[in-house]
Amino acid sequence: MQNYESITLKEELHIRKIYSIHYFEYMKDYVFDGESHDFWEFVFVDSGNLFVTAGDQEVLLASNEMIFHKPNEFHALRGDGETSPNLVVVSFECTNPCMKFFENRRVSLNQNERFYLGQIIAETRKTFYTPLNNPNICLLERNSVHDFGSEQIIFLSLEMLLINLQRRYSNPTAISPVASQPFSDHPMIHKDTDVLFQEIVQYLQRNLSEHLTVIQICKENSVGRSQLQKMFHEKTGCGVIDYFCRLKIETAQKMIRQKRFNYTQISDMLGYSSYQYFSLQFKKFTRMTPSEYASSVKNFSGTE
Repeated sequence: MQNYESITLKEELHIRKIYSIHYFEYMKDYVFDGESHDFWEFVFVDSGNLFVTAGDQEVLLASNEMIFHKPNEFHALRGDGETSPNLVVVSFECTNPCMKFFENRRVSLNQNERFYLGQIIAETRKTFYTPLNNPNICLLERNSVHDFGSEQIIFLSLEMLLINLQRRYSNPTAISPVASQPFSDHPMIHKDTDVLFQEIVQYLQRNLSEHLTVIQICKENSVGRSQLQKMFHEKTGCGVIDYFCRLKIETAQKMIRQKRFNYTQISDMLGYSSYQYFSLQFKKFTRMTPSEYASSVKNFSGTE
């Protein structure tokens, strides 16, 4: 009989303390005057553009770019005046020597890294009842009931995100331009399904002003009804029409924050039969009317 001996696996990057996890939707003229603190923070621009001050430098981050702020580094934010940015801000404690790699680091995410970041946001929404869009919250408060292992998924996903970035940017030949592709290179996701899903999502985005039906979506994308609905339920937790409605409302939110059109114009541009129906749909997805949403964004953004 063989005598087996265990080994203790090395842990080169260890994160167990989180200070904040935010997902912000800001107006184009948003300004945050800045702060500094003794823990790490990163800012990721999900859409739009954003000026970020890091120390004594200001840089313009485009969509899909991330910047890291080391402990005690002054940092500030401001909109570019043209786009209404969506951004993820995560602050955490990590004292491992490998974190020196992220000092003054600006990166673009590939699809694996976006997957890990998406896991962090999704699990945070399940685990904590603290609003992700309130910048004044300084403590995450747990839900009384949450999924098994949800907090562990958060710190594992954060560690995987940072490990993946360090590996990729330590090997310049592995860095390639980031395109709008599905998470097809992630080992747990099937490529063919993801490609089809992304093609349909892009089709929906191109037709936000239309009144699409399931039959029409199937015909235009050469996909069966049952396959379509199964795919969207697996990937989004809802049917394709509910997802299409959600896309419309997310677009309406951005348009409201840009302040270029009034609510009736936005309703017309997104193909709603009336402003009243648009307002009902908006409240269904956001729990606020369009005007209440605009006011809430102004309050959180500190703009008038």
